[in-house]
Amino acid sequence: MKEAIRKRLSKEEGQKGFTLIELLAVIVILGIIAVIAIPLIGNIINNSKSNSDVATARQIYDAARMYIIGTDGDFTDRTIAVNDADTDNTNDLVHAGYLDSNLVLPSSKEAITGGTVTFDSTGKLGALSLTVGTNNTSKVFSVEEVMASKPAAKPAATK
Repeated sequence: MKEAIRKRLSKEEGQKGFTLIELLAVIVILGIIAVIAIPLIGNIINNSKSNSDVATARQIYDAARMYIIGTDGDFTDRTIAVNDADTDNTNDLVHAGYLDSNLVLPSSKEAITGGTVTFDSTGKLGALSLTVGTNNTSKVFSVEEVMASKPAAKPAATK
């Protein structure tokens, strides 16, 4: 048995490299893996873009809550502007300093140029809509989406 293996591995027979069948088998296997993996990777990318948009919406919601707490603390029946075109007005989140002025929607990399955060009569989030880009496209987030996203982790307390 050892002799047969040595004979196969020896260079005396002139067999070097792989056969055509072996190469074709490897190419077919790689093709099958590519056909399976490419759509999965595409779905992961699309899901991460959607999740990052919802996370941005959650940040805007949290900024609106901080704005209300910093003013009068009354959440009932309030609508807070995200970014008003009037730069003299500090009644929106950007000009009041609660959001950065160059905030963008992660999925499209377009600037968030406006929008509103609305609280209902019970003080809970009622609606969150954003105006995006130069063509003023509206993007509406459901209450369930925004509230299901997790807020940023709190830093660990130091002793």
